[in-house]
Amino acid sequence: MMRLFPLLAAGVLSGALAQPVYKYTHDGRTTYADRPCAQGRSVELPAPAGIRPEGAETVATRDARTLVELEKLRLAREREQQRSAKADARTARAAAAHRKQCARLHLRRQWAEEDAARLTGRGRVAAQRRAQRAREAMAVECPA
Repeated sequence: MMRLFPLLAAGVLSGALAQPVYKYTHDGRTTYADRPCAQGRSVELPAPAGIRPEGAETVATRDARTLVELEKLRLAREREQQRSAKADARTARAAAAHRKQCARLHLRRQWAEEDAARLTGRGRVAAQRRAQRAREAMAVECPA
């Protein structure tokens, strides 16, 4: 809001500067006022260069429109940043879940290999088969 204040003030001032100025002389002294002299001898001065009374409202309106458009752009940028932050958070959660799954598969493979090394006979063959399947599952889920 504080960024908008200088532009709004400029718009108000441009309207104030576009008011007519009257000049009158009384007893050899020149006086300027925003109203005609009561004696009726005042002369309206032309507006300073670059300030047109009919254009002052247009400038203020254009500045207000520009401010509204800038505010819309700022809000759109904030919404896009929020969407991006949410997408980044989803990606981070998915990566963490994948790492957790890989850690589980690694443990299962390790335990199956330990069982295969410890057992003998038919139990060893079954344990080796389980270890091989655990290695294959880990290769599929967690390559490299």
